[in-house]
Amino acid sequence: MPSSPSPVSHASPEAPDPAAWQQQLAAWFQTACRLEVLSPKPGNVNPQHAFANASVDDFLRSAAAAAPCIAQAPSQPLGKTILNAVTATRCVVDHNTNLGILLLIAPLAAVPPQHALADGLSAILDATTLDDSRHVYEAIRLASPGGLGNAAEQDVNSLPTLRLVDCMQLAADRDLIAAEYCSGFQNVLGKGLNWLRQATHISADQGEQITWLALQLLADAPDSLILRKCGAEIADTAQALARKTLADGWPAPAAHAAFRQLDAFLRGDGHRRNPGTTADFVAAILFAALREGVRTF
Repeated sequence: MPSSPSPVSHASPEAPDPAAWQQQLAAWFQTACRLEVLSPKPGNVNPQHAFANASVDDFLRSAAAAAPCIAQAPSQPLGKTILNAVTATRCVVDHNTNLGILLLIAPLAAVPPQHALADGLSAILDATTLDDSRHVYEAIRLASPGGLGNAAEQDVNSLPTLRLVDCMQLAADRDLIAAEYCSGFQNVLGKGLNWLRQATHISADQGEQITWLALQLLADAPDSLILRKCGAEIADTAQALARKTLADGWPAPAAHAAFRQLDAFLRGDGHRRNPGTTADFVAAILFAALREGVRTF
């Protein structure tokens, strides 16, 4: 993967050159996706574990394909960015590898460079339209994520009649990504970045830091993908195992048995229990950290 360009000043009074900013956004996006998939997170695809229909290479190729679309986020409607990125991804893989990542990162990438994410994100979300909803619904149908199911209102298999943030509000009680659109990305920009800062005190190893972040996310709330595909009991069990792993002091040796138990549980039932939403949040937090200068990696 190409090396990242020299960091461009962000959240500064004067916006950088648009082309340079686009290059930087694409580089941050690819770096965040690469770090996420290469870390040894429990239950997810990583260099030691592939799924029958997904490998590390699939995720890396998906990131490379979607990066130029994410780079266009500041200059086009949010829904169009997401649809273009899913379409580009579909040209290199025939299954969903990054829909959740794109839904989370596209609004962050759209924030103008002269604004910090926390300051500029609300304007991006408030400006979403019915056209954004239509484009995002099309992107979701194209990506065809697992466990989608049907909704009583604004079902993704129908034409939406509300702007995007209002559609997300209807799904917020059952989907953590939708809930971010309604909270101003509280978990990504609040808890997530704080946990990533704390992770440097947990381990000097970058992969372990990212894995610790994933454990914190999984322990904090049941993973939406597990919940949709496997039900509340399985999702709650995964959350409890993550909490035990942290309570035992992971990555300390005393917690290795708990970590293996969690990993085995998440990989059971043909990988149906994989915490895909947690992985999406990890990528988004890494992108936000790079964009805000919290981490350089």
